[in-house]
Amino acid sequence: MGAMLLLGMSAARWRRPRDIHNLEEWGVGGRAFGNWTTWFLLGGSMYSAYTFVAVPALTYGVGAMGFFAVPFATITTPLSFIFTTRAWSVAHRHGFVTPAEFTAARFGSRGLGAAVALTGIAATMPYIAVQLSALQAVLQTVGMAGEWPLLAAVTVVALCTFRSGLRAPALLSIAKDVLLGWVVVAALLIVAMNGGWGEAFRKAGQHFAATPAPGDGLLLGGSAGQSAYLTLIIGSALSIFVYPHALTTMLAAKDRSTVQRNAAALPIYCLVLGLMALLGFFALSQGVRPVGRDLNTVIPQLFHNLFPAWSSGIALAAFGIAALIPAAVMSIAAANAFTRSIYRAYLRPAASPAEEARVSRWSSLVVKVGAVFCILLLNPQFSVDLQLIGGVIILQTIPAGFLGLLTGWFHRLALLAGLAGGLGVGLVLLYRIPQAGPNGTIAKAHFGGSITTIAGWPVYVGIVALVVNLAIVVLGTLLLRAARVPAGHDSTRPDDYDADADDPMVKRLENLLDGLPSSPAGVHAAPRYIRQNTRSS
Repeated sequence: MGAMLLLGMSAARWRRPRDIHNLEEWGVGGRAFGNWTTWFLLGGSMYSAYTFVAVPALTYGVGAMGFFAVPFATITTPLSFIFTTRAWSVAHRHGFVTPAEFTAARFGSRGLGAAVALTGIAATMPYIAVQLSALQAVLQTVGMAGEWPLLAAVTVVALCTFRSGLRAPALLSIAKDVLLGWVVVAALLIVAMNGGWGEAFRKAGQHFAATPAPGDGLLLGGSAGQSAYLTLIIGSALSIFVYPHALTTMLAAKDRSTVQRNAAALPIYCLVLGLMALLGFFALSQGVRPVGRDLNTVIPQLFHNLFPAWSSGIALAAFGIAALIPAAVMSIAAANAFTRSIYRAYLRPAASPAEEARVSRWSSLVVKVGAVFCILLLNPQFSVDLQLIGGVIILQTIPAGFLGLLTGWFHRLALLAGLAGGLGVGLVLLYRIPQAGPNGTIAKAHFGGSITTIAGWPVYVGIVALVVNLAIVVLGTLLLRAARVPAGHDSTRPDDYDADADDPMVKRLENLLDGLPSSPAGVHAAPRYIRQNTRSS
């Protein structure tokens, strides 16, 4: 871990950026990452400690319900292929680095852009907290109890991010995926050496049959469990690629083809996610017990107990880095949103590129501190609940950001009203959810989960809030248009959403990390004879 963090500190000099002290270079890596760099960065930020620690902890605790992460990750592939490609094009033509900037331009509302930016920042903090909780679990497994190891690790990754920006997690992701590839192979070997999957399922089934909780088990608990499972899948699939950090990783790609290739290859990570979810059952079959009732320690404990010491050390280091990389990317994305949509929009419209980068650097530190407070204040039963709470918040940006890539029909005032209404409903429902303790007792009265009951059916709060949001937006748009209330000016054009790297309206950077493409690609590629004549003239 120490060696990899030193690598992150030195990433500021990776391929000699022209000037790391501007937001284009610090915040989105110069928009110049090629296929392999984008692949590793995307995997490092999207398939993180959530995949390798939080999801297996959920299957260990409740069984089949924890597998919602596998279908939702699969569904995101076609969504990403369509929507992030359009987002990349319009962002490159207009120089956007955040979803909030696009929203403000699309609907002609600086206030709407600021609201989307603040919502994204608020949703990102609990998601970062998921990563930090996993890191804390790794440290607890090796005997480093208390809060100080977590704070020390956060400080180190904050320094890496502050110095190197997006280049640090991009470079670390390459080394991390090499280690995690070895971890996956080692996990398969250890399962085969200890009875195989059949034995793991048999013992896990016996465990769930003996627990007092009615909702756990190897199968979903009837139609009620299925409704919760389905809404979790839909809500998570819609939310995952509207987080600011998801778009940041794609905006760093050098052309549309890079975005499309990486979106098409995402199912490879889904296979790994399914395997890691199964390890929760295997841990049950091996009698693994969490440290201090922290279920996040289950998978680190599994490796600690069953592997040789040197092998366990490599695995735990990989898990620790898998937590730090997405925390860095998320804090960068949230800081970019604050700088572009709030600081420059309202406080310093004439801010220089160097000033923007400086503000983002300091803002990224504040976001990490906010994530630590999320851990201390919310203290959920499962760290996945932190991500699901963040999902409830970020889902409310779907009409403005996600659907805005398809249509500009919505009225800006209706979008603001829908965003406020959805957030209000979501937070009220989250507040009213208690956390169940052992033997049916109430361990915590508020913010105990993300599943509520509507008309007798358990559903994900984020879906309920999004339905309210969309209803307000559609009805509000119809009423405002009928009343002839002026809509905002759309600064984008239809061809913006198909622009490619060779588009003459897009300013190419000279310093591409993975080299220039051998030939122009995408919808703007000219026939060969035209390119030759252009060069000749």
